[in-house]
Amino acid sequence: MVLFKSFVFFLLLYLLQGSSASFVRLHDNGYEDIIIAIDPSVPEDEKIIQGIQEMVTTASTYLFEATEKRFFFKNVSILIPEKWRASPQYRKPKHESYTHADVIVALPAIPGRDDPYTRQFKECGEKAEYIHFTPDFVLGKKQNEYGESGKVFVHEWAHLRWGVFDEYNDEQRFYEGKSKKIEATRCSTGISGENRVQNCQGGSCALRRCRTDSTTKLYEKDCQFFPDKDQTEKASIMFMQSIDSVVEFCNKNNHNKEAPSLQNLKCQHRSTWEVISSSEDFQMTTPMEKLPLSPVFSLLRSSERIVCLVLDKSGSMSSSDRLNRMNQAAKHFLLQTVENGSWVGMVNFDSTATIVSQLIQIKSNTERSNLVEKLPNVALGGTSICSGIDSAFKVIEKQNPQIDGSEIVLLTDGEDSTARNCIDTVSQSGAIIHFIALGPSADQAVIEMSNVTGGKHYYASDVAENNGLIDAFGALTSENADPSQKSLQLESKGSSLTNNAWMNDTITIDSTVGKDTFFLVTWQKQKPSIFLWDPIGAPINNFMADSNSKMAYITIPGTAQVGSWAYSLQSSANNEILTITVTSRAANSSVPPITVNAKMNKDANSFPNPMIIYAEVLQGYTPILGATVTAIIESNSGHTEVLELLDNGAGADSFKNDGVYSRYFTAYTQNGRYSLKVRAHGGMHSARRSFQYPANRAVYIPGWVVNGNVQANPPRPEINEDGQTVLENFSRTASGGAFVMSQVPSGPLPDVFPPSQIIDLHATFDEDKINLTWTAPGDDFDIGTVKQYIIRTSGNMLDLRDDFDNALQVDTSNLLPSEANSEETFAFKPGNISEENDTHIFIAIQSVDKSNLTSKLSNIAQVALFVPEADPSPDPGASNAKSGVNILTVVLSVLAAVVLLSLVVGIIVHVFRKKSSRKHSTTF
Repeated sequence: MVLFKSFVFFLLLYLLQGSSASFVRLHDNGYEDIIIAIDPSVPEDEKIIQGIQEMVTTASTYLFEATEKRFFFKNVSILIPEKWRASPQYRKPKHESYTHADVIVALPAIPGRDDPYTRQFKECGEKAEYIHFTPDFVLGKKQNEYGESGKVFVHEWAHLRWGVFDEYNDEQRFYEGKSKKIEATRCSTGISGENRVQNCQGGSCALRRCRTDSTTKLYEKDCQFFPDKDQTEKASIMFMQSIDSVVEFCNKNNHNKEAPSLQNLKCQHRSTWEVISSSEDFQMTTPMEKLPLSPVFSLLRSSERIVCLVLDKSGSMSSSDRLNRMNQAAKHFLLQTVENGSWVGMVNFDSTATIVSQLIQIKSNTERSNLVEKLPNVALGGTSICSGIDSAFKVIEKQNPQIDGSEIVLLTDGEDSTARNCIDTVSQSGAIIHFIALGPSADQAVIEMSNVTGGKHYYASDVAENNGLIDAFGALTSENADPSQKSLQLESKGSSLTNNAWMNDTITIDSTVGKDTFFLVTWQKQKPSIFLWDPIGAPINNFMADSNSKMAYITIPGTAQVGSWAYSLQSSANNEILTITVTSRAANSSVPPITVNAKMNKDANSFPNPMIIYAEVLQGYTPILGATVTAIIESNSGHTEVLELLDNGAGADSFKNDGVYSRYFTAYTQNGRYSLKVRAHGGMHSARRSFQYPANRAVYIPGWVVNGNVQANPPRPEINEDGQTVLENFSRTASGGAFVMSQVPSGPLPDVFPPSQIIDLHATFDEDKINLTWTAPGDDFDIGTVKQYIIRTSGNMLDLRDDFDNALQVDTSNLLPSEANSEETFAFKPGNISEENDTHIFIAIQSVDKSNLTSKLSNIAQVALFVPEADPSPDPGASNAKSGVNILTVVLSVLAAVVLLSLVVGIIVHVFRKKSSRKHSTTF
């Protein structure tokens, strides 16, 4: 039996390693089960559906040719909002939801900016999150700016599926090439074009040649590359797929390794085709002999939510106050989390199952209260998970013969050797299983049910003060509901108190929320004294107390006041555990609320591999920068670790200031489940909406060069930076689900974690010195302080990358490493460099910790040993982009003009006198 359990556990780990938010699978060279979701905020327009179909069909052919006849799009589901009118051709979704969407069609994150982009924040070669297209892009209204939609889709699909990056860089549009000229950042260098600045004033625009900046020796900041309309170059799709001749990805032979493109920076100067051809997709396929069929589309329309609670009331639920805690969390779900209009039923189970409520539609507090009364109050008997699920199917089928898309929320605390018997039935049912594991012994087989049906998986320990159970239920909002209808968690915390001790704090309600604001207080022994004050200091009374469930709550009528709400809870018993949870909904359906989404990089892992925590802070699809974000990781035993997450573009964080806050986690204490909760806070003037263009996007085409003439597109609208600042405080908490760890050694962990890779190394050349800057890694990834840095240089980039240990080492004896996430600076004089043979110096770093573990090689920085040539015929009198005019040149030009004018006048006078003299002689 022990061997069987071990086998099941490791099989589970294997299955979880590949789990993902996406359901896409590759079968016979074709991608199946792609989900393209139209956001509920998009106004109804059936032409969008037609545009999606045309885009994917065109993209399938383009993808097939671009990947040497390996991949195409086989079938796609288009998820249509519930508020759009019904149609006979629309079917009900099964597991398809916005959570699992591969492509989202939504309004632009910033008005006027229709950039197609991929939400991508993991390492090179790893799958991304989703693609974002706007309705205007899908409708073909932005073809001049971004190119044909089908070709753009393939560009973004490469981001999404294979984890490649763009072969341009808005932050470094130009660089010093080996040609000793200023080159546009592109791949391949065979793509020709002109460099121009477009100036617009008063509704009219003019073009001029780019000027060089006296500091960088490159073109000025506003200089852009305008490609020739007629090209012969075939690569690359990740630079400008909009060029007609471009039909391939850059490969090892034509890849531009020296350009500071994101692909080079993130993928160690490997070409996009090298990354794609090393992917699992590529390895499991061979080129096809026949052309594939066109994609098949399924049109799915969201419908009313159907959810059935399946709650464990077996004998083990009587320990550790589990039954009462389950009832508190379930009551919070029924009173606050589940949306109006949803259909909700309930099943209780032990060794058998009991249907305690058929589906009833939530229209008011009456239905919610009726369901609350059905919660179990006695824990007895064994555990039969399949009986509970089977009864839930009966509840759903009685109201709706189609189970497709219905949700089952299953909570259990015990193992059940028969649970595996119904996995096949569950996977074929079309229902979605959300699993909440309470305590360390909850059955592993249910995790598999959750994964195969696209459900969520949460874990709550027996430590009540961590509030994990209420957090888990609170996270189960509808995946297809309009975001303005969803309950958002503003606060969730607990404390263990002695008699008469106080728990005091404040809760911020910002202007994006405030509707249906709900305060919940729970206790274990005796009702505490509860005090709550609104932002102007007025007391809030009339909490409803439920002595059986040991909870008190109140809903603020209307829209709660914006500001800081203060509370004080005083314990009435020794060794009391008090918790407070605050939730709210969007104040205005037209203004997206600020949200936090948390996740781990894997659902399961084994020591000594690190986990990575990610937390997105967004308003709609717009990133929020400058927030304080903290992760709380709880183990099986209730031990918690607190970790600050960073958006600094270093360590685990791939992109600085993209609204994704990240950190490595290595502080494992035991095998088993861990849960994640994230808190985000924006203080006054500290957090702001991002006004940057999104990374990992299809390049905006500023215009084309046609027959030697530059034809510019209208410039993108400028954004008022002052309008993007968040001027108020906000707070959010979010559950990030659960993950499973294995092979964690008992006792103190050995030092097996190396420093994290340096990914932001930057170099500049100042007279005879090279100045380096980077973010310090830690002794264990991004925690602690490294022992030393090894810096090496070479005149050959690939030699440095592939044979780092034999490259020229820089003396770093005077370089004392700083604590992780500090800014490091270092300057040195290069040696043994011959300008005759070398055009650049390439620099890379490895970090070494106290156990002599070394990091991965950093990104490779470079400096040029020459002043690059600009375009052969620049504008006269302009070399300094900051001043715009070279005064000396102007003076010389004026003097030359004066001299020339004097010379011309002299010649005229001389000629005139000569003619006059001849005339005078003739007369006389």
